Amino acid sequence: MRLKSVKGLMALGTVKGLITIGIFLFFSIFSECGAAAELGNPSEIINEEYTFEKLNPDEVTTEWNDSYLFSSRGDALEELEILRKKPEEINETFRPQFENLSGSVLLDFLNAEKEFSKSLEVLYIYAYTQFSKNVSDPFFVSLLTDSQNLVTEYGKANSFTVVKLTSLNDEEWNKLFSEEPELEEYRPYLEAKYRRFADHRAMNESQAVYIAELENQRMKLETEAMSKVTNNVTMAGNITLENGENFSVNSQSYNTLLSTDLSRENRKRCYEKRYYHMRNESDSMASIYSRKAQLDDLIARELNYTDFYDYTLYSSYLNRTQIDDMNTVFKERKGVFEEYNEFRRSKLGIETLRPYDLMLQLTDQPGNNYTYTEALQEIQKSYSKMDPRFNEIFLRMVTGNFVDVYPDPEHGKQPGGYTIGLCSLKSPALVFLNYNGTIRDQKTITHELGHGINFYLIGNSVDYFYCSGQIYEMEIPSTFNEELFVDHAIQNFDKKTAVNVLSQHISEYQNYFTRQPMIAEFEYRAHQLCAENGTVSGEDLNEIWTNLSNEYGSESVEYYIEDSGVDSAEWTYINHIYLTNNYYTFNYAVSKAITLSLFKQYKEDPETFNKNYIAYLSAGSTMPPEEKLKKYFGIEINRQLFEDAMDVVELRIQELNELEKEAKAPEFESAVDTLNIYSGSLWKS
Repeated sequence: MRLKSVKGLMALGTVKGLITIGIFLFFSIFSECGAAAELGNPSEIINEEYTFEKLNPDEVTTEWNDSYLFSSRGDALEELEILRKKPEEINETFRPQFENLSGSVLLDFLNAEKEFSKSLEVLYIYAYTQFSKNVSDPFFVSLLTDSQNLVTEYGKANSFTVVKLTSLNDEEWNKLFSEEPELEEYRPYLEAKYRRFADHRAMNESQAVYIAELENQRMKLETEAMSKVTNNVTMAGNITLENGENFSVNSQSYNTLLSTDLSRENRKRCYEKRYYHMRNESDSMASIYSRKAQLDDLIARELNYTDFYDYTLYSSYLNRTQIDDMNTVFKERKGVFEEYNEFRRSKLGIETLRPYDLMLQLTDQPGNNYTYTEALQEIQKSYSKMDPRFNEIFLRMVTGNFVDVYPDPEHGKQPGGYTIGLCSLKSPALVFLNYNGTIRDQKTITHELGHGINFYLIGNSVDYFYCSGQIYEMEIPSTFNEELFVDHAIQNFDKKTAVNVLSQHISEYQNYFTRQPMIAEFEYRAHQLCAENGTVSGEDLNEIWTNLSNEYGSESVEYYIEDSGVDSAEWTYINHIYLTNNYYTFNYAVSKAITLSLFKQYKEDPETFNKNYIAYLSAGSTMPPEEKLKKYFGIEINRQLFEDAMDVVELRIQELNELEKEAKAPEFESAVDTLNIYSGSLWKS
């Protein structure tokens, strides 16, 4: 659900510029990926004679093989030593030339920066992915730290370039473009990274170096937080199940039990064990968060922003009105989910929903597991009406050791999932999973594969500098894939399973449109409190979380344990709030709202949609995000977009009720027969 960036980090400490999502690396030396051009031109339409190649189960891989990055730890250390010399070399070469900057000098600098960035990203991705596999491995902890320090050293050594380029006026920029015609290719990049931030720049090199050092501290705090979340916060200890079994509660086992165990008492014990454990961890995590929040806002003020929230929105091409409208709509219309909550309560046969009832799969056998290969086969079928490149990239990723599949929390593997693009190496992305075999996990797979497909299309279509995008637009292909999977399930699974899939999906709408904006608002209020008081306690942040839960939460769910005077510390385990990309989660809500509009267009005219969608996914940051949405789909981010999204949620709930009726009808009526007419009208309403 999240993505990492190195190019973005290289911009930090000097000027935020265009946020890049993913470590965009591509290569041509690895034989597995050398035929990237075979995917064709993004502007081509679907080939009607295309043969849909089915996945061969014997070719599925489940672990990373990143030896193409570095064949050994020693090779990585050798590269680190080589790269440590580069920042100063670039400084010595270009500092005197920037005194009398010309178009040709700027072009030479961009090429030098590009090559350094590519090499550094290979090192960083190697360190970060292996750190994710074991956050306690001292070698990769050290290598990740060294890579972060190298990002900082580059920013410090070459801060003169950012100070210079953000200070140029229009006349000076026009002169550079006229001097060197090849610069025209980089006009959108230079606009996004430098010209747009003329009012939000370091005024001199000393300030730029200072900001780079602050950014380094933020990166270190993120790494510290990820380790603590993995090794402390999500390791809640043991409980005894009703059958006498001793059960260890960690990040993976918690989600599995609450999703699959029919024993409400077991779910209650598991939930409460983690609930109180997180409270015990809240002071420790509040200490990290306090330090981070102070650094965040300090950097924002240095760059002439009100605070880091202002910084984030401006960098994302969004404004407060858009996000305030979004939050208002979702709070005002949270009652839409009450009908769904009643459906869940009735299905479970209980008087009142509690938090440990919200994840349980609504099926007679919630503990049913689906093998990873079975999951991939269903996901592949959901791509059958998409452009053929979806299937081609899918096959390459899942058979080429680009997905690390199974959880291993006892040996330090991080919880959650993410995708890292490998654009500069012309390779499929690396996907990080913790697959447990539930249907919910299948949606996580297709979510992350959506990112991977997007990264691969970008990398094969645009210059390295444009292998980027704003977070919310980069989340569109992942959330769109979720809609494809649900639509496939409704049309093809047996009725009871289809009910389960759709009910989970509506629950996730509730997550996207209430919980994710709530997390971002929690960050904002927590940052404000840290700004006022300096250091804050776990209890301070617990109170903020609890109050917001009441604002966004459902009135039909009793969210907290019996002693209601105790505030929740659920915020402690949420990785996103410790990221250097602050306020990350509101992007999920923006993205999902856009996705529902896109999916409506897909249902109405698949051929036209596919042509536009492939072009959209391939464009990267060659144009501003709002211009790109408008060009390909005629969509604007405003209050109406969010109102329309909630209208779709209401229609999905109606669809669920209809599907449930049919699930209870005679078996000779299939879900597809019943829903063909209904589903068609749903997306045309």
